Amino acid sequence: MTGRLRLGVNIDHVATIRNARGGDHPDPVRAAVAAAGAGADGVTAHLREDRRHITDDDISRLTERLTVPLNLEMAATEEMLDIALRHRPNAACIVPEKREERTTEGGLDAAGQFDHLAPFVIRLTQAGIRVSLFIEPDPRQIEAAIALAAPVVEFHTGRYAHLEGQHRAEELRRIADAAALAHKNGIEPHAGHGLTFANVMAIAAIPQLMELNIGHFLIGDAIFSGLESSVTRMRALMDEARG
Repeated sequence: MTGRLRLGVNIDHVATIRNARGGDHPDPVRAAVAAAGAGADGVTAHLREDRRHITDDDISRLTERLTVPLNLEMAATEEMLDIALRHRPNAACIVPEKREERTTEGGLDAAGQFDHLAPFVIRLTQAGIRVSLFIEPDPRQIEAAIALAAPVVEFHTGRYAHLEGQHRAEELRRIADAAALAHKNGIEPHAGHGLTFANVMAIAAIPQLMELNIGHFLIGDAIFSGLESSVTRMRALMDEARG
């Protein structure tokens, strides 16, 4: 399968810049609309417990303004579940979250937290929200996702992004094998974290992957070239990899 690969743009770090000084600028909702206009197929936003970047008001405005799907990244907590059920985003990606981390440091342990995660997957699914689990490209985690009846998994590509040479090639193969395994078992595989213009094409070429979620790099590059230009270039590289 080599269909069009979707691009989800994470706008968290527009909010990070805004919150560094306070006030209303730059507005992550404006960034989300601009990304969609430049070719993003969806927008991702992570509402953290400490509200370090995206805020509750941002989620409200995103659900009102977006014409592309909103993917809400969330920890498996009752607070975040209540917010998701109230706003009804198109998708909810359950991610691990630690207060002291700068960014998500790895995949969710779906196997080890199976009993905790099960009611969250059920309640989100019953509300018509597509559930995704952000996991490592590991067969054990995929097996847990299958048992949890999660329709989507997103593979953490941070390790791939930071490795070089043969080690990167081995991690790429691990991601490709995981994508094939998920697809074989009826789960839609996505990927994201640490992807850039320089490393995205090998990931994008994995035929079973249906979506990449990219944020920090695009927001950083946008400082120099503009968000629309950054999204357009990433979209072109992904399309070339699939060409």
